[in-house]
Amino acid sequence: MTGTTPSEVTAADVTARVRDLLAAHPPASTDRLDFLRARFDAGLAWVHYPEGLGGLGAPRTLQAVADAELEKAGAPDNDPRRIGIGLGMAAPTILAYGTEEQKRRFLRPLWTGEEVWCQLFSEPGAGSDLAALGTRAVREETAPGTGPTETAGGWIVDGQKVWTSSAHLARWAILIARTDPGLPKHQGITYFLCDMTAPGVEVRPLRQLTGEAEFNEVFLTGVRIPDAHRLGAVGQGWEVARTTLMNERVSIGGMRLPREGGMIGPVAAAWRARPGLRTHALHQRLLGLWVEAEVARLTAERLRQQLAAGQPGPEGSGMKLTFARLNQEISGLEVELLGEEGLLYEDWTMRRPELVDFTGRDAGYRYLRSKGNSIEGGTSEILLNIVAERVLGLPPEPRDDKDLPWKDLAK
Repeated sequence: MTGTTPSEVTAADVTARVRDLLAAHPPASTDRLDFLRARFDAGLAWVHYPEGLGGLGAPRTLQAVADAELEKAGAPDNDPRRIGIGLGMAAPTILAYGTEEQKRRFLRPLWTGEEVWCQLFSEPGAGSDLAALGTRAVREETAPGTGPTETAGGWIVDGQKVWTSSAHLARWAILIARTDPGLPKHQGITYFLCDMTAPGVEVRPLRQLTGEAEFNEVFLTGVRIPDAHRLGAVGQGWEVARTTLMNERVSIGGMRLPREGGMIGPVAAAWRARPGLRTHALHQRLLGLWVEAEVARLTAERLRQQLAAGQPGPEGSGMKLTFARLNQEISGLEVELLGEEGLLYEDWTMRRPELVDFTGRDAGYRYLRSKGNSIEGGTSEILLNIVAERVLGLPPEPRDDKDLPWKDLAK
């Protein structure tokens, strides 16, 4: 299939490739990790990626063909609940801005789950206003007589990040840091790939409303990052980060679900199993939310198909807004439907989960966990601004600090 273009790769080609993979690596007798590696090498990890990087250079829509054939054969798959940040955020950004060496080094173990990723973006003083970040990356002094170059040496990073999902599990992080404080806040930022095992990286748990510590704060003290782990040009970090953020919102709001997948599933199941809980008012609310969840599911499918034309746009912000609102309304209905039982919560024991699961455990967990949906992946307020400005074409909000040097801004 070498040298083919997306229009030349067909569903039959993908099916044949799957059957060759299954014949060479029977799922029943092949180690799970070995199978995932072989699937990546066969171009069936994400078929729209280039050949040699887990793909076939095929249309994105053909991924469903590969997935269906593999599922039918009982083949193992990776777990987006554990490696979602790598799959949905790091991978598309590395593909868009990485060097060939970076793509070949990072994409395979990222997809197989051998290396977990986290996101070092938000800071205590830079959450919704992410461009105000203060973590500094300073180029290392070069040896006498050599002089600094764009590709030599490395960087020393100091700062603090917060709300970092899976930092306690991560081998790598996507990181943005300020490299020129004399420029306006959206400029002078550079994007790095940070080794979470490097000296000077400290991860501390942040216990949540659910009792668990899915999030973390991360302290960076004199952390050295080689220049070979810079993604994009020096000072291009905000542009690169926007690619990450747009992909993040699609990966959250546009996740692939079956009918009655996600939050609506447990509520619909409880309604069918417990007729004694039903009232007319609850029935009407459930019907309305069921329809909205189905509309959102189909809209997310259409959005994923539109991505075949390139990188995601601001439409993903609208999907993520819908995801947060629906989760909170549906989980609220579930608690009401279950009555006193809905107020129970199994366990507030401190734990550091390995999976990010919005719908797992019991109704109490779903209700509490959904409160974070309107914050993570961009607050709903910021996403409303994005939709207003970039989708609806409304005038932007006044911003009087946009052109001021970052070092002169109030801290």
